[in-house]
Amino acid sequence: MSVHASLSPASAEVRRLSAPDIRSRKGGEPIVALTAYHAHTARIADASCDVILVGDSLGMVMHGLESTVPVTLDMMILQAQAVMRGSRRALVVVDMPFGSYEASREEAFHSCVRVMKETGCGAVKLEGGRRMAETIRFLVERGIPVMAHIGLTPQSINVLGGFRAQGREEADWGPIEDDARAVAEAGAFAMVIEAVAEPLARKITAEVPCPTIGIGASPACDGQVLVMEDMLGLTPRVPKFVKRFGDLGPGIAAAIEAYASEVRARTFPGPEHTYAMKKPAK
Repeated sequence: MSVHASLSPASAEVRRLSAPDIRSRKGGEPIVALTAYHAHTARIADASCDVILVGDSLGMVMHGLESTVPVTLDMMILQAQAVMRGSRRALVVVDMPFGSYEASREEAFHSCVRVMKETGCGAVKLEGGRRMAETIRFLVERGIPVMAHIGLTPQSINVLGGFRAQGREEADWGPIEDDARAVAEAGAFAMVIEAVAEPLARKITAEVPCPTIGIGASPACDGQVLVMEDMLGLTPRVPKFVKRFGDLGPGIAAAIEAYASEVRARTFPGPEHTYAMKKPAK
């Protein structure tokens, strides 16, 4: 079987999850979400995850950028196309990158339409609470499922002054709660809550009608999401909220070292990895 064939949907009978499916999980079985940026990793994640997020974290994970701010719409579309080819069951949600949706509701609509048409994804994700509520409402009314993102919003890192946990003092809870209510009322089918004090994330989860998906938030959230490379041990520095469920970095390094050693010793490729001449026909 070719590589391309192995990445294609194996059966037309498998139904891909939709935004309404995820919304209906409020208060039920926890939603499992994970990022992916490639067809191969999407295929692996698809077996266990309900949501695959094509996150703008690809700027840092794949391209070595310092933040998500430089990520472009073209970058997101390219990787989302790969993820769609590699998955067949999970809802694929694509991050809208910084500068593609903030200027106006109309700009957001055109950017989101382009993403959904060119990738076939099932939903988009926008950062921001109250300030994005009207845009979320505008998009949902026009057929675009939106996942919201409140708390620490990485695209606003230059305003926030760094990657800092939010709501660690009760006096700061009000605006974050207002953000959660605003995006829920605007029609977001789910919301990511990032780097928010555990009691506040728990309180928001109990109060809003749509599922909350935590990342550095609370086990009480309706689901959890992590960056795949972080939880697999492939990134050198990770936030406090990341648990390394694997440590693939040393294994990959050891495999590459062994490969380099055999190439230099001319022991690879061996006879089993090369092609002999065909015997002449009699």
